[in-house]
Amino acid sequence: MYVIPLAEKLNPLVPHPIEIVLSIVVFGILYFLAKKYVVPNFEKTFAERTSAIEGGLRAAETKQAEADAKLAELEQQLSEARHEAAKIREEAREQGAQIVAEMREQAQEEASRIVEHGKTQIEAERQQAVTSLRAEVGTLATSLAGRIVGESLDDDQRAARVVERFLADLELHNEATDAGSSTSGAS
Repeated sequence: MYVIPLAEKLNPLVPHPIEIVLSIVVFGILYFLAKKYVVPNFEKTFAERTSAIEGGLRAAETKQAEADAKLAELEQQLSEARHEAAKIREEAREQGAQIVAEMREQAQEEASRIVEHGKTQIEAERQQAVTSLRAEVGTLATSLAGRIVGESLDDDQRAARVVERFLADLELHNEATDAGSSTSGAS
């Protein structure tokens, strides 16, 4: 064993030379084992993690690019759909306006046709009434004239002339009355 002389006192701050050598040897062995077995495993794990993270980032970037492309495509489709919907609405408005215009035109044509038909019918009925009235007035006039004159006016030609003269005088009288009332109404 190593004996320390009494004269020399041990300094607690200074290690023994054997401890220093032994520490260096143990440290060297641990360093060698760590470098040989532990560090390669750590480096392998770090490399795997790094490649996994980089692969995940690349995949995420790819997915993000795909998502951005899909989003742009969907926005374009949405824009086209909106444009198409606006176009369809405008066409529907135009068709509706055209249908309304056609229906108005048909209604006006139908109304004009009905009015013309009504006028024609009224004119025909008026002519029929005038003819009927002429015949009736003629019969009444000949009967009255026969009573006034005191002789029979059964002769058809003579009766027709009397009726025609009477009606002509009546029309002239009506025209004169109408002309007189229109001039007095205008003053």
